[in-house]
Order: sequence, then structure tokens, then C-alpha cells
Amino acid sequence: MKILVFCGFIFFLAIFPLSGAGFELKTVIDQVSRQVVVPAAPQRVIALAPSITEIIFALEQENRLKGVTAYSDFPKKALKLPKVGSYVYLDLERIVSLKPDLCIAIKDGNPKEAVDKLESIGIPVYAVNPKNIETVINTVVEIGGLLNASKKADALAKNMRHRIKRVEALIAKTDLRPGIFFQIGIAPIVSVGTDTFIHELIIKAGGRNLAEGPVSYPRFSREQVLALAPDIIIITSMARSVVFEQVKAEWNKWPNMPAVKTGRIFLEDSNLFDRPTPRLVDGLELLLKLIHPELINEANKCL
Repeated sequence: MKILVFCGFIFFLAIFPLSGAGFELKTVIDQVSRQVVVPAAPQRVIALAPSITEIIFALEQENRLKGVTAYSDFPKKALKLPKVGSYVYLDLERIVSLKPDLCIAIKDGNPKEAVDKLESIGIPVYAVNPKNIETVINTVVEIGGLLNASKKADALAKNMRHRIKRVEALIAKTDLRPGIFFQIGIAPIVSVGTDTFIHELIIKAGGRNLAEGPVSYPRFSREQVLALAPDIIIITSMARSVVFEQVKAEWNKWPNMPAVKTGRIFLEDSNLFDRPTPRLVDGLELLLKLIHPELINEANKCL
């Protein structure tokens, strides 16, 4: 039945393509170098990843949002929007039923096959591909341009860059670089390699990523972590309180570990560190406080 319904939508769109139904159009190049014809003033937008949902809300353009993916939980208003599956497993029939005039996709997650199907039935898809903080800022600016919110996007970008420079100025005052073990997986123990947002944040916040290397999400045994002797352990998890107490109790069995000696084991919101949104700068500032509280105290004294 679903196949028949979806085929019906395809037939309808073949006759009345959404991208041409009374819209003024423009041609743009997206972040994966694709030429995309999009509405000049899109009114029905579907965000195909939680990070894109966050950016659209940050741009104050949520009135255009007609659908989001699962786990689009920030801000809370996003929870009330229609869901179109997860960003990995998109519900194409649901997307089509919401009659979007633009979908915004992310290369690292959305299946190319799903994007191709949407475009084949006349729904334009603009793809972003943020790889580091600077390209996240560029993504904010580009989505702002798509949604006629360039003024707000430029202000957000300026604010993000200003805050990053402020962190960099503080870090320049010290040569101390504590060793950080950033734990994103509990069983098995998983950390973050060099090619991740979290690695960049750790470095910018004045730490050393003890798991740096070519593997994006390397696995570790408990013995390997102990051998690294981290000064600070940062744990991110969706199941915050229960998991934190369990993992902290496990690490506290090793009183000679520097992070245990100084009580520097922290649990933080994973979305501040791994979603390519303006909140990455919040994550950067939080890491600065965790890694170099002495710099924060010094800065506060100067205010």
C-alpha cells in the first residue's frame, strides 16, 4: 500500500512539480558542489538532520519549518514539529506528504539515494557538509541566504567568531595543555580521533586529545585509558545521571589516575560537542572552563 501511495505522489509531482508551482526560482551551488534550483523565498522547508533544525531556529526562521528528523530536540519547540524519520532512515512518503518546496540535507548522514529520489520527483535538496567550526559558521551563513535571513546569519557568524577569538586569546596566556580523554561510548569505551569536531574543540580550549589519530572514533580498553593517565575525563551520554554515576564509580576505582586524584571527571551534554550548530561555541566555552578554570577566574577578575 505504501508503495502505491508513494508512486501516486510521484505521478502527481511529475505533472505539478513542487519546485515550479508558482515560485520564483534561483540557482545555487551547495556545499557538495551540486547545482541546485531552489525557491527564492522557500515557505515549506524540511530539515533532514537535527543540526539543520537547530540552525534554522537560531536564524529565527522556524515558521518555515514543516518537518524535522527524529532527535531534533533543541530548542524544545522542535519536538512539536512533524517527524520524517531519522536522518539516516528518511521516510520519503512522509516528506512528500508535507509538500516541501525545499529540503536541506547533510552529507554526513543523509543517504544519497534518498536525496536523489526526492530530487527526481521535483523536490529541491540543498546539501551542507560542515567539517570544522569554520565550515559550520559558513553553513549558518549559507542557510541564512537560502531563507532570506542573511542579516541574522551574519550577526550569528560574527558572534561565533568573536567568542572563538576570546577563547583563543585566553589560551594564548598559558603553555599548560592538560591531557583530555573524551569518552563518548561506555561499553565499549569509545573516544574521538583527530578528524572530529570534538578534537578541534579540545585543542582550541587548550587541551591535548589523548585519543588523537586517524581513526575518528577509536575504541579503548580500560587498561589503555589508565596507561594514558588523563588529567581530565569528559563523558558525554544521552542517559545522563545514571550512566554518569556508574562510569564515574568505575573510574574512581583507580585513585592513582590524575583525573581521579583531582576530581576532574565530568559529564556533559553531547549535543554541545558533536552537532555542527552555533552551540559548538557553547561547547568550546564549556571546555575552556573545565580545562582551564584558572584562566576563567583571571578573566573574571579583570572585568
